Amino acid sequence: MISVQEAQTIILNLVDSLRETENLELDALTGRILAKSITSSLDFPYWNNSAMDGYGVRFEDVNQGNTDQPITLKIVDEVPAGVQPKISLKSGETCRIFTGAVLPDGVDTIIIQENVQRQKDKIVVSQSPKYCGEFVRKKGDFYRSGDTLLSLGTKINEPEIAILATAQCFPVTVYRRPRVAILSTGNELITPTEKLQPGQIIDSNQYALKSFILKNGGIPISLGIVGDDRDLIKKKIIEGINNADFVLSTGGVSVGDYDYVDKILAELGGKIKINSVAIKPGKPLTVAKFDNGCVYFGLPGNPVSALVCCWRFVKLALDKLSGIEGDHKPKLITAKSDHDLSSGGQRETYVWGQLKLVDGEHIFTLAKGHQNSANLINLGLANGLSILPVGVTKVKQGEKIQVLAL
Repeated sequence: MISVQEAQTIILNLVDSLRETENLELDALTGRILAKSITSSLDFPYWNNSAMDGYGVRFEDVNQGNTDQPITLKIVDEVPAGVQPKISLKSGETCRIFTGAVLPDGVDTIIIQENVQRQKDKIVVSQSPKYCGEFVRKKGDFYRSGDTLLSLGTKINEPEIAILATAQCFPVTVYRRPRVAILSTGNELITPTEKLQPGQIIDSNQYALKSFILKNGGIPISLGIVGDDRDLIKKKIIEGINNADFVLSTGGVSVGDYDYVDKILAELGGKIKINSVAIKPGKPLTVAKFDNGCVYFGLPGNPVSALVCCWRFVKLALDKLSGIEGDHKPKLITAKSDHDLSSGGQRETYVWGQLKLVDGEHIFTLAKGHQNSANLINLGLANGLSILPVGVTKVKQGEKIQVLAL
C-alpha cells in the first residue's frame, strides 16, 4: 500500500490539463473553465454616478454647513438613472439625483435626501458631507479597461457570469468539458428498474458517479453493468479508454477469482501506477494511464468506498484536467469533534458525518449508524469526512480534527 498523499501526487502527475476549447455565449457558461484571461474595453463603473438617492452638489458649496448656519441651494434639474445630464452645475446650485444616475458636470458629492430639507425649488443643508466625493461611484473605481478581469483557469459561476455580462465580454473561450466513462462490474448487479432477486444488489454506483461527474463539470458516459466475464469487461474497458478522458469502473480490482480489471489494463498497455492505497475505506484502488492520455480509475465496488475515492482523489484530478488553475489540494477544515472517533491506525481513515459552523467554530458530528463501506444509507446528508491519520487510533470528543469538506 502507498500513502494517501503519495497516491494524490501520482494521480495529479498523470493528469494533463485539457487544451481543446470552444466559444460559448453567456447562457451556456455556468460551471465552465476559462481557457483565456478576460479583459474588457469598458471601465466599471462606466461613468461617475450616484450611489444614493439625494442631491448632487459642489463640495466647496456645502462643506461649512451646520445647524447654526445652514446652506441653501437652488434645484436646477432632476437627473434620473439612464439619462445623460444636460446641465453643468454652478456655485449655489444643486440637482435632484437618483441611485445609478450619471453625475452632471460640476457635481462632485452627493448629499443623501435624508440630510436635507426641501423647500419647493430649494434645499436647506444643515449637515455637511463628510468629504468630497461622498456617495459618488467614480468611473473605473472597480475596474480599469484593459486590466485582467478574470484569469485563465477561473471557474465560471454566478458572480463571474454577472461580471462577463456587465463588461460585455462574450462569447467566451472555455475548455471543453471532460468526458468520463462509468462502468459497473459484477454478476450480482442489477439496474434500479429490475426486480430484486435473492443475492442480487441494485447498482447505485452508476448513478452516484454520474452525479459526481456532473457536479464537477464533466460529461458522464455510461457503459452500464457488465458481469464477471473477462472478455466482456475487456470490451467495455476498450470502449471507455477510446472514448473518454477518464474511466471510472467499480468492482473487480481486489484479489478475488473474478477480479480481472488489473490484468486487463496491463494487457491493453495501461501503465499501472497504483493498485493499493493505505486509506479506509477505499484500499483496493487501481490507477493506470494509457498512451492516448486516458487515465483509468479502478474503484472499489462498495458504494461508500467508491465515493470516498472520488471525493479524495478523482475530484482533484478532474479539477486539473478541466483546466482549473492553482494548487490542487483537498479542502480541509479544522473542526472540533462532537464524538469519540476510532480507527485501526494502519490506514488513513475517513469517517463521514455533518460539518456545521456553530458560534464561529466548525463542529463535526458523526453520522448515526455503522461506519461501514457497504452502508450507503447513513452517508445521506453527509457533507464532511473527518480524517484519522495513520497511527491515530482514538480521537476524543472535543478534540480538533481535520475534515475533508465535500
